[in-house]
Amino acid sequence: MAKNKRLLAAQAAVDSSRSYPLVDAIKLVKSISKAKFDETIEMSMNLGIDPRHADQMVRGLTSLPNGTGKTVRVAVFARGAKADEALAAGADVVGADDLAEKVQAGDLGFDRCIATPDMMGIVGRLGKVLGPRGLMPNPRLGTVTMDVKGAVTAAKAGQVEFRAEKAGIIHAGIGKVSFEEDKLLENARALADAIQRAKPTGAKGTYLQGASVSSTMGPGVRVDVSTLGAAGA
Repeated sequence: MAKNKRLLAAQAAVDSSRSYPLVDAIKLVKSISKAKFDETIEMSMNLGIDPRHADQMVRGLTSLPNGTGKTVRVAVFARGAKADEALAAGADVVGADDLAEKVQAGDLGFDRCIATPDMMGIVGRLGKVLGPRGLMPNPRLGTVTMDVKGAVTAAKAGQVEFRAEKAGIIHAGIGKVSFEEDKLLENARALADAIQRAKPTGAKGTYLQGASVSSTMGPGVRVDVSTLGAAGA
C-alpha cells in the first residue's frame, strides 16, 4: 500500500501533458524519488529508425563524465601478459577456456565482457549465451581490443553501452538519485550527444523523436528534446 501511495504521489507531481526542459525534468525526478535505496536515473530516447534494417541500427559506447554510480563487473578473455594486464586494471574475472566453460554453464556474474582478438575463436562459440544479453565483445565497441587496460579502465569508470530496441528506443542509466543535479545534467547531455553522433546513414526524417527521464521506481518525465544539447535550457 505504501508503495502504491508513493507512486500515486509521484505521478500526481508530473504534468503528463507537457515536455519539461532537461534541467527541470531532472530536478523533478530527484524530488519525487522516495524509495529507500539510491535509485538509478535512466534516460530513454525514441529514435526515428527501424532497427530491423542493418543501416538503421544504433549502438555504441560512451563514457559519462561523472560515472554511473554503479559498480560494473568486468570479465576479460585473455591469456598471458594480457590476462595479467586485465587483472592489474581491475577486471573481476579473467580467463580463456576456463572462463568459457563457466559462461557456457550459465555463470554470468559480470556486466561487461572484453576480449583480445586472439580469444575470439573461443568467445565466438558463446554467442548464443552472450549475444542475447548484450555481452558479446565487439571490435566496433572497443570490447575486442589489445588495449585491455584501457577497455577495463573505461568500463569501470562509468562507460555505458546503448543499443536501440526493436521499437527504436534506447534506455541507459545516467547516474543515481544521490548525484547532484549538474552532474546528472552533464551525463544526460553526454549520452544524448553520443546517440546523436551515432545517427545511422539509413535514418530518414526526424531522428530524435522524444525523450524522457525516470528513476527506478518512479514515473517517466517527458523531456523537451530541444534542451538536450549543451546550449539547451
